[in-house]
Amino acid sequence: MISILDRTDILVFILLTGILAYTGVAAAMRRKDAERYFMADRKLKWWSVAGSIYGTNVSLSQIIGMLGIGYSIGFAQSHYEVLAIPAILLLCYVFIPVYRRRGLFTLSEYLGHRYGHTVRLLYTVIILAVIIILLVGGLYIGSRQLGLLFNGTGTHIGYLQGILLIAAIACLLIFFGGMESVVAAENIITVLMVLAVVVVGVCTLWQPEIGGLSGLLKLDASADRGMHKMHLYLPTNHPDLPWTGVFSGLMVLHCFFWTTNQFEVQRVLAAETDRHARLGAIAAGFLKLSIPFFSIAAGVAAAYLFRYKYGMPDVKPDDAFIMLMSKVVPSGYGLTGLILAGFTGAIFSSIYSMLNSASTLMAMDVYRRYIDPLADDRRLVAFGKLSVVVICGISCLFAWLSFDPRSDGNFFLTLSRNTSYLKPGIVSAFFLGICWKRTHPVSAVAAIIAAPIMSFGIEWIYADILGGIPWLHAHLGAKLNFLHRVFIVFVLCVILQVCISVVYSRRDDAKVSAEDVLRSTGALRRAIILLTLIHAIFLSAIFLTGADPSALALPAAIGSFSVFMWRYAGQYRRGHEEHRSLLSSDLFYAGLLAGAATGVL
Repeated sequence: MISILDRTDILVFILLTGILAYTGVAAAMRRKDAERYFMADRKLKWWSVAGSIYGTNVSLSQIIGMLGIGYSIGFAQSHYEVLAIPAILLLCYVFIPVYRRRGLFTLSEYLGHRYGHTVRLLYTVIILAVIIILLVGGLYIGSRQLGLLFNGTGTHIGYLQGILLIAAIACLLIFFGGMESVVAAENIITVLMVLAVVVVGVCTLWQPEIGGLSGLLKLDASADRGMHKMHLYLPTNHPDLPWTGVFSGLMVLHCFFWTTNQFEVQRVLAAETDRHARLGAIAAGFLKLSIPFFSIAAGVAAAYLFRYKYGMPDVKPDDAFIMLMSKVVPSGYGLTGLILAGFTGAIFSSIYSMLNSASTLMAMDVYRRYIDPLADDRRLVAFGKLSVVVICGISCLFAWLSFDPRSDGNFFLTLSRNTSYLKPGIVSAFFLGICWKRTHPVSAVAAIIAAPIMSFGIEWIYADILGGIPWLHAHLGAKLNFLHRVFIVFVLCVILQVCISVVYSRRDDAKVSAEDVLRSTGALRRAIILLTLIHAIFLSAIFLTGADPSALALPAAIGSFSVFMWRYAGQYRRGHEEHRSLLSSDLFYAGLLAGAATGVL
C-alpha cells in the first residue's frame, strides 16, 4: 500500500502526466493519411525508434513481473533481458535489410511475397490472437496495479473500473493519433519508466541491510541454502527457468519477439533509414541491460528485506514492486510522484503499440486484401480505427471474465507460457524463408499449423508416455518446462520444413524474389563462426580447466566486441560512406552491446 502522496509528489505526478498527455494529443491533431497513421510517415529517428521499442517491450506487466520473479525465483530471470541481445543483433543485420527493401506495412506482407497468401493469412490470425492474449494480460495487470498505485491516495479504482479506464484512454490515443501519437507518448513513457525503475532499484539496493550489489551477493551467499537467489544458471530440472531451456527455447522466443513480431518490428519498419533502424534497436538493447541490475536484483533484495526487516514473508510476487516502493522510497522529494507517473505511463505503453499494430494488420491484411482491394487511405484509416475499438472491447471482456485480481503467482511467466504454443512455427517459417531460397510455401503452412499441435502433443507424451523414466524426470523435471517444449517443437518445425521443401522442390521450382531472402550471407556467416569460436574457447576454459568465469568476463566481452570491429574494418576498407567514422558506425555500438551481454553472462 502506498502512503498518501505529499504535495510535492502530487505536483510532480500532475506535471509529468500532463507532459505525457500533451505529447500524445499534439501528435494526434495532425491530419493523417495511411502512411502517417500506421507508420508515422516512415520518418522515425533512431532515438524515437529506441524509445518506442523499449516502451513496446517493457510494459508495466514486465516491470512488475521482472521484479516479482527476482523476488520469488532469483537473478536467473535476467536471461529474459540479456539473451534478447543476440535476437536484437539478428534483427539489425539479418532481418532489417530484407524487410525494409520492400517498404512493408506488416510482416505478413513479407510472408505473402515469400510464400503466398495462405501463409500471410495464417500469420495475421496468429499475431492478432497473440495481441489479444497480451492485451488481456496487460489490462489485467494494469488494472490490478492501478488499484495498488492509487490505494492510499483517496482515489479508489476497482478492477473493472481500471480495465475500462485503461482501455478508454488507449483507444482515444490510437483512434485519433495512430502510430505518430504512440511513438511520441512511448518516448516520454520510456524516460519515465527508466527513471522509476532506477529510483526503486537504487533505493532498494542501498538499504543498509543490503549494501549495494556487492553487499547483496555477500548476503545471498551467506543465507540459508533454500534462500539463494543470485544464481544466473538454475538446474536443468528447475520448474521455471532451467539453464538448458534458457539457452534453447528462450532463444527461440526472443527471436520471435524481436525479429518476427509485428508490434515490435513495426517500429524499425517506420524508421527513416536502415541506419536509424539499427541504431534504434541497439539503443533499446542497452536500455534492456539495465533491467537485471535495477529491477531483478532489487527483487532479490526485496525477498530479504520483506522477510528479515519488515516481517512480510508472504507478499505475492506480482505485488512485490508496489509494496517495495512504499517501504524504501523516501518521501518529500517527489520521487513517489515520479514513480507513479512512470508506472501510469507503463500501464499504457505496450497496449498502445499492440493496438496500433492490430489496426495496421486489420486494415492492410484483412480490409485491403479481402474486403476492398481498391480502398483509399481514408477508408483504410477508418477501418483501422474501427478495429481498435472492437479489439479493445473484446480484450476488456476477456480480462474481466478470465482473471482474478486477487490471484498470486508469477504472471509474467504465465503469459510467456500461454503464448508460446503458437510461436515456434512462425520463427521457423521466417528464418528458413530468409536464409534458404529452397524453402517451399507448403512447408511454411505445415510448420505454422503443426506447431501448436506438436506443442500439446509433446506435453502429453512427456506426461503420460515418458512418465515412467526416472532419469528423464531427474534431469528435466516431473513436468516438461515450456522452454524445453518450445525448442523441441522449433527443431521439429525446421525438420518438417526442410523435408517438405526437398520433396516439393523436385516437383515445383518456385520462384523466389531476391528481395525476399538475404542477399549475401558470406560475411555474416564468417562473423557468426568467429563469434562462436571465441565463445567456445572461453566456455572450454571454464568447463575443462575450472577457470573462474568472473575472471574471464572482460576478455570474453572484448572478444565479442572485436568481431564487430573486424566487420567494421572490412566495410571501411571497401569505402562504405556511413562507416568512415567509427563513432558514427552502428557496428561500433553493436559490438559494445554484444560485449556487455557476453560479460554479464
